[in-house]
Amino acid sequence: MASTTPETAPAPNLGWSLAVLLRRWHERVEAELEELPHGGRGYNVLAAVAPGEHPTQAALAQRLLIDRSVMTYLLDDLEAADLVRRRVDPDDRRVRRVCATEHGRAVLARVRARVEHVEEQVLAGLDEPARALLRDLAQRAATAVQESAPHTDPCAAVRQVVGRDRS
Repeated sequence: MASTTPETAPAPNLGWSLAVLLRRWHERVEAELEELPHGGRGYNVLAAVAPGEHPTQAALAQRLLIDRSVMTYLLDDLEAADLVRRRVDPDDRRVRRVCATEHGRAVLARVRARVEHVEEQVLAGLDEPARALLRDLAQRAATAVQESAPHTDPCAAVRQVVGRDRS
């Protein structure tokens, strides 16, 4: 990775700032989540269902911006590792609800502590009130973006962007 000097550093902007943070976060968190099927994606699924919420498989895919067919494979692997279970919805037998297992909640507690430690390291340049504010604002902004286009297929969005880059 090339080093940047003040003369070659990109002009500060939101995209650059988020990209730097996300890259560092992703590299370090993925290393901590090697034991989980699908790493960060598996973690996000487990974190979404562990509090006792039992979303449908389709709703979970939409909320986490994971293609529905990819979600099926991801859940297959999480289920094989005894981290989640898919249960038939009693009101509609065609629907599957995703539930964390006891083992899944225990694993999540262990890896969540490691993820939180990584986040503290990534944001070490900020004091605690600033870290809390950044987390809160990022959550609120992400929620607002997702709510503004809840039916956007993430794979279609990527194909659209990639198609634009090639023209």
